Amino acid sequence: MNDKIEKERLEPPEVDPILIGNVRYEPLMWGIARGLGQNGGYIEAFDNTTDASLWVLKIYDIVYDGDMESDKQDIFIQEMHAVESGELLILDERGRRYRVDVRDVSVEALPD
Repeated sequence: MNDKIEKERLEPPEVDPILIGNVRYEPLMWGIARGLGQNGGYIEAFDNTTDASLWVLKIYDIVYDGDMESDKQDIFIQEMHAVESGELLILDERGRRYRVDVRDVSVEALPD
């Protein structure tokens, strides 16, 4: 008998949107359904008045192992915070941190 219990993927973390000026920033959870190649690792900016999407930015890459179920390999954004400079700080489920400059739509991985 195999005593190994296969772990189920927990639900992705719920992360509150961030509002800076009139732009709302939200994690984009299900990128594969939108043709983006991976689930998790993206944020999307919206005009907060019209809900129109302004842009989508990939924060990090997920490298999928073809021998494992892809849903167990998804890595989602766990936390997102605005800082005084108007940037976003992002933490993924693996504890990696990123800084997003929303003015020029760029991302920088931060050291551990």
